[in-house]
Amino acid sequence: MLTPTDTVPLSGPLDAATLRRAALPLTVTVDEEARARVARGRRLFHALRHGPGGADRRIYGADTGFGALVGYAGRTDDADQCDNTLAHLGAGQGPDLAPEIVRAALLLRTRSLAQGLSGVSAEVVDRLAAMFATTFAPAVPRYGSVGASGDLIPLAYAVQALRGRGHAYLDGDRMPAGEALTAAGLRPLALDGRDALALVNGISVTTAATALALDAVRAAHRSLTALSCLLTDLLGCDTGFLDADLLRAYGHPGAVDVGGRMRRTLAGGTPSGTRPLQEPYSIRCAPQLLGAAEDALRHVDGVVAADLGGVSDNPLFFPVPDTGPGTDDVGEGKVVHGGNFFGQPAAFAADLLASVTAQLGNLAERQLDLLVDPARNGGLPPMLATEPGAQHGLQGVQLATTAFVAEIRRAATPAGMQSLPTNLHNQDVVPFGTQAALRAHDTAELLGLLCGSLALGLRQAAHVGARRPTAPRCRALLDALAEAIPPVDPDRPLDSDVRVAARLLVRYARP
Repeated sequence: MLTPTDTVPLSGPLDAATLRRAALPLTVTVDEEARARVARGRRLFHALRHGPGGADRRIYGADTGFGALVGYAGRTDDADQCDNTLAHLGAGQGPDLAPEIVRAALLLRTRSLAQGLSGVSAEVVDRLAAMFATTFAPAVPRYGSVGASGDLIPLAYAVQALRGRGHAYLDGDRMPAGEALTAAGLRPLALDGRDALALVNGISVTTAATALALDAVRAAHRSLTALSCLLTDLLGCDTGFLDADLLRAYGHPGAVDVGGRMRRTLAGGTPSGTRPLQEPYSIRCAPQLLGAAEDALRHVDGVVAADLGGVSDNPLFFPVPDTGPGTDDVGEGKVVHGGNFFGQPAAFAADLLASVTAQLGNLAERQLDLLVDPARNGGLPPMLATEPGAQHGLQGVQLATTAFVAEIRRAATPAGMQSLPTNLHNQDVVPFGTQAALRAHDTAELLGLLCGSLALGLRQAAHVGARRPTAPRCRALLDALAEAIPPVDPDRPLDSDVRVAARLLVRYARP
């Protein structure tokens, strides 16, 4: 069993880097401020439910049915009401989500509950926090959420696993959840109806997948910016297309910033003087394309930051503490029923992320195509083969990149406007944010492989006759690739080399 290597407090907002680290054991701390918020929210829930006027006050999920059946009474026993919440949501299908997505989603859920607006017990937050010190990860099917009343079905599977029902992963092995809990030294969660509903009634899976996808696309964007510079230097292109005045005249801040980054990467380089006056668009328009992607990613940054820092649940409990001396008892407060579980912002952001991913993929694929074409690559051999015909160099890799791009394009159809009414028209408009987010996560992985493929091509180009880079930063990147990946001479399967290059680029591109 791995031991925790990081500490994450629940007092502030999370970020994508923390969600990424949640794939491995973490120490999640519940500080006194968070503990006080949770306790105050729980007291307010009990006061509103059982105090003066409680008999006439309806609180969704505490003693009602769910969704379209809210007008019917729920179960009177709290433990039964928990079962009433979760049992009917066991309708998911398909392969399991990646454990790292599930653990990231549960970290987000824990952070949301720790804000004290959900009325959950402190025991729930403590026990969730304890889970992160282990490798426990619920087995959650991919399909079933519409991202409207939160990620109900996937989160229900996660909660059931934490109760010892269904299946879970421990140290990467799939097993019955009860066995996994025991082996991890965890006790099954005991919940009432409010706890159970608060655990499932949020967009934590959607937000986690979008945040992780954004992190991966940002890494690919930085990688592709660096690779575009390396391509420019290897071929000896004139760098006039990066002129600062030219890009300022374009008027888009992303292009200005990307152009500046590319000029710094190419600083000290010398054009060969043998290239055409104007390069193909995959080189000449790279700062405009990458800059537009940067502008779009900044919008997604803002949406993800808001979702990571917000509270997604229904209903919410807003206490007004009694400010009298010597007491922190809840004075007045309110329960508000609304739609903070509606994942439309994330749906739009993930759809935009998919569009960015597709065009970045197009750029990587076209740059590799240019590099393997002797009519455009400055006279390097076709497919960068050391002995064309007897060897085939990057031919298989280029075929694969074509397939990757086609898959990304197919998946880039927007999900956030594909609304279908469901739940007896209680959910008569839905955002499908979960689909958008998981699709963005999938395509981000393919984009990383496209960057790895291009990097492999650049490494091979240097082996078959391209000039050594003249810019120190480009030379350093090529040297790192050459150290990690041997030249393709003779032919060999290159699938693992593409993955090695992709991983190297992620490390290289981290800010």
